[in-house]
Amino acid sequence: MKRTLTLAALSACLLNAAASAETLYLTAAKYVDPVSGTVVNDPAFVIEDGKVTASGTQKSVRKPSKATVIALDSETLLPGFIDMHTHLTGDPETPAYYSLSLSDERAAITGVKNARKTLLAGFTTVRNVGASSYGDVALRDAINEGEVPGPRMYVSGPPVGIIGGHCSDNNLLPSEYALTGEGVATGPWEMRAKVRQNVKYGVDLIKTCSTGGVFSKGTSLGAAQGTLEELTAVAEEAHARGLKVASHAHGTVGIRNAILAGIDTVEHASILDDDTIKLAKDNGTYLSMDIYNTEYTLAEGEKNGVLQESLDKERAISKIQRDSFTKAVKAGVKVIFGSDSGVYPHGDNPRQFSRMVKFGMTPMQAIQAATSLAAEALGKEGELGCGNPGCQADFVAVSGNPVQDISVLETVDFVMKGGEVYKRDGELTQRILP
Repeated sequence: MKRTLTLAALSACLLNAAASAETLYLTAAKYVDPVSGTVVNDPAFVIEDGKVTASGTQKSVRKPSKATVIALDSETLLPGFIDMHTHLTGDPETPAYYSLSLSDERAAITGVKNARKTLLAGFTTVRNVGASSYGDVALRDAINEGEVPGPRMYVSGPPVGIIGGHCSDNNLLPSEYALTGEGVATGPWEMRAKVRQNVKYGVDLIKTCSTGGVFSKGTSLGAAQGTLEELTAVAEEAHARGLKVASHAHGTVGIRNAILAGIDTVEHASILDDDTIKLAKDNGTYLSMDIYNTEYTLAEGEKNGVLQESLDKERAISKIQRDSFTKAVKAGVKVIFGSDSGVYPHGDNPRQFSRMVKFGMTPMQAIQAATSLAAEALGKEGELGCGNPGCQADFVAVSGNPVQDISVLETVDFVMKGGEVYKRDGELTQRILP
């Protein structure tokens, strides 16, 4: 029996190795190259071991002998999309108080479902910024092992923040429970200790919060959370371990504190003034601004059981955030694609592209925000969000030209991650059929 199982396992490993070693020749009608900011006609890519080894046109890059051809003759190719702000282990339809009844294990299983939806929507890489009990670490590892389908994940684990604050604490329970969140800390040294704990358990980045939030009970969007010293301690400790830091911040003071602390990306960045925009630009800070999800929250939030306090905060901030987005883009700040999926349904991530164009970006800038610029913010420039030799073979394809009509990105016909095809001609491949 043991010998049979061993031989079966060995055969499976050999088959997987053979599949990953297969040489592919990928062609299409057009390719949107975010690195150069150009559209290439009749592109061709040679893919080996899940990476691009040659790229150019079908005239300049010949098909290797014995290569498997994937011809998308009428389609437009792009690098796989990157969403820099997701919450795969949560769903928007889960009412706030009902969520208290869900175990961490249940949340992780929810993440499996949402990871699949996200990948099939064309997002081959995501940054998951906040999950309890390291559920996102477990999900990332399962995807990396090929046990479940999903995007390449960079995960933060439990956010680090203050008592009673947004993202770190649980403000829904009354005082008699005497419970605080996993990431709650007070003072610079406790903040450092929480960063070290997250590093110990395998995170890829650190998430903190420097203001209140829409979906946390009793917090104010404009009120700063954490002192500059505390935020600096988080950034210094993370950077010393080679990790980047993301800080949730709606209010101007909290945004400025995050930038001054050396935090790498500011999430939401809703209330920006001219001085703060200049500070972000001068420091090279990336802003991840979720300007689509307000539509879903205001349309469906009450039905989904969103607290009235949260609905009121969403109404108060939505236009301000969109105006800030327009000003930041116009000023040349590095604005990256971050959707906050989990606040709205996973798989609807591409709907944000059209809003980014509506509120100030060109179509090419919106594409770059979700590819080459997002890769730069991750520290993965030249590896993700690109199609040059050495890049991961992550591609999506759509009908039409997204540089002329960005909305075509809302329906992807083809998805490849690491050289493996998950969707072709709008249909799922056998590997991930339910």
